[in-house]
Amino acid sequence: MTEKTRPERSYHHGNLRSALIDAGLTALEQSDTAEVSLRAIARDVGVSANAAYRHFADKNALLSALAAEGFRRFAAGQAQAREAHADQIEARTAAGRAYIGFAQNHPALFKLMFGHFLYASASDELQQTAIRAFQGLIDSTAKEAGAAPDSEKALVTAISRWSLVHGLSHLILEGQLKPFGPEIDRLIEGVLKLA
Repeated sequence: MTEKTRPERSYHHGNLRSALIDAGLTALEQSDTAEVSLRAIARDVGVSANAAYRHFADKNALLSALAAEGFRRFAAGQAQAREAHADQIEARTAAGRAYIGFAQNHPALFKLMFGHFLYASASDELQQTAIRAFQGLIDSTAKEAGAAPDSEKALVTAISRWSLVHGLSHLILEGQLKPFGPEIDRLIEGVLKLA
């Protein structure tokens, strides 16, 4: 087949940017950020690298978009967990379980979202989605404490709870709780109720 008779590569995506993000999230689940390649993701979606570069200037732009999508999904999971319970302690505990579950189910994405990349990225989209995700924690903490969302009490309590569940997530991901054997789930539940 000569160059002139070779069929042109075509694709039929309603939203190529979204398809690239979905493929990037899939790739991230199978490896880590160092192995994610914009060219490989474009190939997975069935488009040329040039088509992908129209949406993402480079790998860092793609990683920023993946982290932003991670924060959107993370925040939605947190909100859904809280809203499923009328009791404030149960709602807070469910949100903590959802946080830990997200970390366990998406370890590479979780590390990307909360690693140094978050503040090294110049992406406004990433910064704003991260702030909105944290705002959900502040709002629910303020409501439970009967405080204004912009109060120091709400902020300090939210950071305290975040520190606990985030630290617990890392301990689990790093296998630090394995020595406690089959009691891990019961212990996690007890720790979350202390928050």
